[in-house]
Amino acid sequence: MREDKSNPTQNPERRRFLEVLLGTGIVASLVSFFYPVIRYLIPPPSTDLGSNTVLAATVGELGINAGKIFRFGDHPALLVRMADGNYSAFSAVCTHLGCTVEYRPDLREIWCPCHNGKYDLHGRNISGPPPRPLTEFQVNVQGKDIYVSRTAAT
Repeated sequence: MREDKSNPTQNPERRRFLEVLLGTGIVASLVSFFYPVIRYLIPPPSTDLGSNTVLAATVGELGINAGKIFRFGDHPALLVRMADGNYSAFSAVCTHLGCTVEYRPDLREIWCPCHNGKYDLHGRNISGPPPRPLTEFQVNVQGKDIYVSRTAAT
């Protein structure tokens, strides 16, 4: 009787290859399912945000009713020059899902493009899904430099 090479049960090398292939697929499927669950249950440790004060811009860099995103440690922050010439700074991380917000000069408000969340120029949420206001930072103008400090603005 002749051995049939197309039948995997009679060819041990082919059978072993199929077992490894199927086993790898099952393991990959399980990992792809459980990894997000584990990352959700055990979030990564919070990173250090760096120094408490950063140079955000220079005085001539922003016109009236303009905004600028800058790095504040590991996170983005937003510097806004108001219509009266004063500056305000906020965390640029939306309190809803962590998207980066931007300043909308046409509406004179801070806007999150992810779910259309809106904040006023004091960082308070005015519409959309954000549950909390943005963290406000203190702004100090020293000569031609604009410094933003993590100290809560008063």
